[in-house]
Amino acid sequence: MSTYLIGDIHGCYDELRALLNQVDFNPQQDQLWLTGDLVARGPASLDVLRFVRSLGDAVRLVLGNHDLHLLAVYAGISRNKPKDRLTPLLEAQDVDELLNWLRRQPLLQLDEEKKLVMAHAGITPQWDIDTAKSCAAEVEAVLRSDTYPLFMDAMYGDMPNNWSPELKGLARLRFSTNALTRMRYCFPNGQLDMICKDSPENATPPLKPWFNIAGPVPHDYTVVFGHWASLEGRGTPEGIIGLDTGCCWGGMLTMLRWEDKQRFVQQGQHKREK
Repeated sequence: MSTYLIGDIHGCYDELRALLNQVDFNPQQDQLWLTGDLVARGPASLDVLRFVRSLGDAVRLVLGNHDLHLLAVYAGISRNKPKDRLTPLLEAQDVDELLNWLRRQPLLQLDEEKKLVMAHAGITPQWDIDTAKSCAAEVEAVLRSDTYPLFMDAMYGDMPNNWSPELKGLARLRFSTNALTRMRYCFPNGQLDMICKDSPENATPPLKPWFNIAGPVPHDYTVVFGHWASLEGRGTPEGIIGLDTGCCWGGMLTMLRWEDKQRFVQQGQHKREK
């Protein structure tokens, strides 16, 4: 049995299948972890969702910001942007089945035996593991409920950007969602900056990538994330692994085999302008 972790797929179905074929992935024996953003930008979001769902318990995934945006579009909260190439999915006969499955997926994965934790954007340095688990669970519970469109309507926004256990209601849910699915930079105290998208060498001080700010997550855990394609998987400290390498932009789809830390890549076929 092997555990494979793959960065943001973004509708790149052919590359996903080719990458899994490289290692003869067997869903009866192997496990597949996905960093989120299964959909949008690439050409085949519908095929990706159908395939990932068909793998059943062999898959452990987390939701990314583009997955949440798709759910907001489906709920009538947000606009279907042509550049996201979601129309074939939204018009598919099985769209209800697929998206009701999608909104029941987690925002955090944790394997205590492997000491492995995964979130789409990462773990804010203001959280320990238990706080990350409880905050993710709160958002997941709302997404799985019949009232999830109310949360979708309030999800967008950059505030609050500072964690406090006293946060409540939609403000707490929005902070947690931003921390788990949108975060890149933080101020030295861990407060989120939701504006800067520059590469780390061009970021305005005192902003730092979240992973360069010490937090309470124990060092024996490995944190795996996606979301940040411009990093190209580089520049993270030991114990932090970024797997988004921009497949939908003509970069690579990257996979890590956990047991020996070997990486496999598949060249993206669809170079697009950002």
